[in-house]
Amino acid sequence: MGKKVAIGLSGGVDSSVAAALLLQQGYEVIAVTMRHLPAESTNSCCSLEAVVDARRVAKKLGIKHFLVDVESTFYQRVIEPFELGYLAGTTPNPCAMCNRYIKFGAMWDWAQSQGCDYLATGHYVRRVEHDGRYQLWRARDLTKDQSYLLYSLGQEDLAHCLFPLGEYPKTETRALAEELELVTAAKPDSQELCFVPKNDYAGYLERSRPESLRPGDIVDSSGAVVGQHRGIAFYTVGQRKGLGITTPTPQYVVGLDESSNQVMIGDRKAALSSQLRVIHVHYTDGTAARSEYTGRVKIRYNMDPEPAQWKANADQTATVQFFDPQWAVTPGQIAALYDGEQLLAGGRIAKG
Repeated sequence: MGKKVAIGLSGGVDSSVAAALLLQQGYEVIAVTMRHLPAESTNSCCSLEAVVDARRVAKKLGIKHFLVDVESTFYQRVIEPFELGYLAGTTPNPCAMCNRYIKFGAMWDWAQSQGCDYLATGHYVRRVEHDGRYQLWRARDLTKDQSYLLYSLGQEDLAHCLFPLGEYPKTETRALAEELELVTAAKPDSQELCFVPKNDYAGYLERSRPESLRPGDIVDSSGAVVGQHRGIAFYTVGQRKGLGITTPTPQYVVGLDESSNQVMIGDRKAALSSQLRVIHVHYTDGTAARSEYTGRVKIRYNMDPEPAQWKANADQTATVQFFDPQWAVTPGQIAALYDGEQLLAGGRIAKG
């Protein structure tokens, strides 16, 4: 085959097995770990432990390993938008931005500088070639599918991307790691956001953005003030716990208004919505956006796509009309459009 591939090696089991599979398929493989946080970080893919594990895997497989510093880019493209998004009353998805600007941006730039033809990752997703074009499909193991977070990949990206794990269930990935005697075989999957220790978003925001502590009113559906909040950055649509108020019926956050600094609450019905607007839309299949699609739309990572009508607009936005009302449509999160197993498009859910 003779093609050179850079594999993003995070020090976890998935990327380790992906590297091994590429070697079995005849590629010339080099490994790279992107250091996007200080080495003293303990819960990230660039902690000292993760880097050591990545190097041990590379040594076991007999491939070169490189460590590349992208800390500045990571802050500008991922951390800062994450913080500003919360201050503006949205709930950002930093993993999608990391994929766009770090894993498939900065890492591909580096791979090209090393003469690589392809970039590979341990994502559970499938790249399918059809009629000379590339399509992005959900993973064979739907419980591990990560296509939702890769909505921004277009034809130019997919032309040089490889996803060796797309056809594998996670159980088989671990079995392969054990068979190959990789140090990462029994390593647990990370469940935390890499730059937010212990998933403590509130504590993180208090430390990094003290201006997030901006008390204001909690108002009900009639506009009456029913309590006080400590800052809209600490709330999200659909939230029920932690409101600090007593009401006759369960109340949920249904909106966050940055201009008035208000947290708006309502009953369960008020937290349901059939329509949303999507901004910064990418059409992964690369074809010109049709005016309307009837497919399935996913608005959070851990849900199945739901039947909906997707209407493309001329300004890189789209309007989504669900056939059935959806719970807690959350501005800042991703809306992804599917046709069966194929990811067609995606973008960020807008406020209002």
